[in-house]
Amino acid sequence: MDEMLREYLPILVFLVVAVGLGLVLILAAVVLAVRNPDPEKVSAYECGFNAFDDARMKFDVRFYLVSILFIIFDLEIAFLFPWAVGFKDISDVGFWSMMVFLGVLTVGFAYEWKKGALEWE
Repeated sequence: MDEMLREYLPILVFLVVAVGLGLVLILAAVVLAVRNPDPEKVSAYECGFNAFDDARMKFDVRFYLVSILFIIFDLEIAFLFPWAVGFKDISDVGFWSMMVFLGVLTVGFAYEWKKGALEWE
């Protein structure tokens, strides 16, 4: 039992330090925070423009197009990381499969560029 406690002691110390540091930072923010925000700071800012009265107002489709393009290329990078990490251990099939994947994405990117999907008017 004594040997098991010695093996888990670093983990217990790490957890105590992490919880203690978290509590200290939260309490410091509560004690030291400035409590006089101006109207500009508490206004809505997420979409980049002032909120409208009608929640059913139509938005420009380009907002959605840009977000979809971001997700597509973000997922491309997510697929490239494991491939790049294991690059020296993959076979020719793995290499050419990724080249086909990147080729399809490049063709899609060229099509979007040609159609003007990346232009903001």
